Amino acid sequence: MLSTSLPDITRPSIFNTASPEAEKIGRIGNGFLIAGTAMFLLITLLTVYICRKYRAKPNSSEPRQTSSNHLLEITMVGVPLLLVIFFFFWSLTTMSAVLPPAEKHKPDVIITGHQFWWQAEYPANKFSTANEIHLPVGKKLLLEVRAADVIHDWWVPALGAKMDMIPGTSNFLWMTITKPGVYLGTCSEFCGEQHAWMRIRVIAEQPQQYQRWLVSQSAIDKLPPDTLVEKGNALFIEASCSNCHSIRGTAAIGQIGPDLTHFAGRQTMLAGMMSVNGQNIYNWLLAPQKIKPGAHMPRFNFGRDSLKALTAYLSTLK
Repeated sequence: MLSTSLPDITRPSIFNTASPEAEKIGRIGNGFLIAGTAMFLLITLLTVYICRKYRAKPNSSEPRQTSSNHLLEITMVGVPLLLVIFFFFWSLTTMSAVLPPAEKHKPDVIITGHQFWWQAEYPANKFSTANEIHLPVGKKLLLEVRAADVIHDWWVPALGAKMDMIPGTSNFLWMTITKPGVYLGTCSEFCGEQHAWMRIRVIAEQPQQYQRWLVSQSAIDKLPPDTLVEKGNALFIEASCSNCHSIRGTAAIGQIGPDLTHFAGRQTMLAGMMSVNGQNIYNWLLAPQKIKPGAHMPRFNFGRDSLKALTAYLSTLK
């Protein structure tokens, strides 16, 4: 049985913003909502008023006909036109504030969307990780977003704008996170069978804590002196696992699947589908297509002892 209990997190919401960029987008969104609601109420009230005032009465004759009302016509055309112009310029100023030019800047993090997981590269520290993206609080960050296979779409509502991820090109996204926490998002462009389970998990930390995380991710831990773990390590390299996955400090240098360095130190696995623990790792290795149909993880005919050894090995990668 799968264990899917996850730590308490803040659910994604455009109303619970944690960056100036998201606040600006939220303000213009609220403006559209208020204007649309006011227009809806006005039309509803006018419809009810006209239906009541001009409804047919017993023995009534045809009402007096009018040919034109210039003031009413100007108002009906002018007010919506002014609203369109107002929101047009508000949208332009919001876009320029949220997405300033990025050509002269180096990205802090490079995010690549895969079917169906996220790769996060930290160029300054020369390592990559998967699915859980750690970012510092209080710093203006530039994210470069790419796609490895099909079109994906990065969106963490609390942190700012959505951004398309298109194969063969790079787009850029600015964000300044104002408070620590765990922020959820999702791929917002249908990308295949497991699109719904391509979740984003951004862990925003204070600068000191973030620096400690960078140091820990850059380090290579030695395996504990355990026979079962050593067997799992050898099996991982000898089997085709190492052709798809990479683990720094080992012979595994595959680039197709997620980087598994420090895998057991993450909170979740399978792009946020379930928590990282021995039982979930074992079940995933046993029947990946049963758990996440359509994922590019083939089913291997490992025996029970081999599955236990691989699970023990992966559980040490902290």
